[in-house]
Amino acid sequence: MTGKTRIMLVTAAALSGAAWFSYIDGVPAYVRQALASGEANQTAPTPPPPQVPVAEVVTRVLAPSSEFTGVVAAAKTVELRSRVGGAIETVSVPEGGLVERGQLLFQIDPRPFEVALQNAEAQLQRAEVLLSQAETDLDRSQRLLPSGAIASKTYDDDVSGKQERQAQVQEAKAASAAARLDLSYSRVTAPISGRVDRVLVTEGNLVTGASGGAATLLTTIVSVDPAHVYFDIDEATYLNFLGQSRPEAVGRKGASFPVEVGLATENGYPHSGTLDFLGNRLDRGTGTIRARAVLANPDGRLTPGLFARVKLATSAPQETVLIDDQAVGTDQGRRYVLVLGAGDMVEYRPVELGAMNDGLRVVASGLNPGDTIIIKGLVRPGMQVTPNRVAMAPDQRSVDGVADGNTQEARR
Repeated sequence: MTGKTRIMLVTAAALSGAAWFSYIDGVPAYVRQALASGEANQTAPTPPPPQVPVAEVVTRVLAPSSEFTGVVAAAKTVELRSRVGGAIETVSVPEGGLVERGQLLFQIDPRPFEVALQNAEAQLQRAEVLLSQAETDLDRSQRLLPSGAIASKTYDDDVSGKQERQAQVQEAKAASAAARLDLSYSRVTAPISGRVDRVLVTEGNLVTGASGGAATLLTTIVSVDPAHVYFDIDEATYLNFLGQSRPEAVGRKGASFPVEVGLATENGYPHSGTLDFLGNRLDRGTGTIRARAVLANPDGRLTPGLFARVKLATSAPQETVLIDDQAVGTDQGRRYVLVLGAGDMVEYRPVELGAMNDGLRVVASGLNPGDTIIIKGLVRPGMQVTPNRVAMAPDQRSVDGVADGNTQEARR
């Protein structure tokens, strides 16, 4: 081995030993980096609690109520039929429009009835002449009977003759009245005020008159104001509220149970009325009892046959808590809301809900006036949050989620 080669081996061994001792006594780079990373993690700042919109519950004085589905009906409905037969001469029906009681709708040819009336009046006149003659004969007999100028039988015959003529006069008067009545029936008028349907028989057609259902149907009329709304009340509501009040109030003059009605396309319940009828038995097939509300309908908007939403007040007005529907969650069929508790901690609160009122949901139980709830957000009970206060009503919130200035006091 040459001297140069020996020098190179010694140098390599020295370098290797230096590296080995550096690994044992020192800290490798990757260990140093791991330790530095751990210290950095331990000193990193904790993220702030999530920000969620919260709102104080709204309190209003409301009467507890129940909601039902009903149908609008007319207070009066008439199938207009002719009482006498004949040919339709004129039709003056404002189809689909309003008519007043006594307004002429159909005119049946009156000439046959005019002739019949003239004949009846002539028969009456003839009977009256015969009665006058019988009275004259009886008066003569009464004067001659005492002197024996006539037999008693002749006097008796004159008395019977007068009575017979009186009966004939009464008969003729009845026939004349019937003929006059038939003539009046040739004018078919509206028996009630209301809205008339389309014409079923036009000019020139013959119609049949009768006192029963065999008479020709001409059209139909329904009354407009007031309107009725029929709905079915469940057994529980009846037992808890109406059943207790019915013996003293329902069906008697002066009873008043407020009812509010809304149509399918209307918001809320803009029509007000009262409960004026309750059925006399419960239908065991449906477990309901029929009820009726009467409402003012001056503009005719409540058309018979429309479906209606009915809200019936079941007790006296009291302070009620209302919240936004989107704050309500469901946990295995049970409804709950998340309440902002002490220290901005989230609390779980089960609730019982009621009907809607002006866009907010009534809370029957579970919340108290002054509670603040979380409107929405991915939070869970026990978490701490950063509250962002907004208005409870959705239509009062601005785009950025900040209340638009309407305070809780204004909402109450």
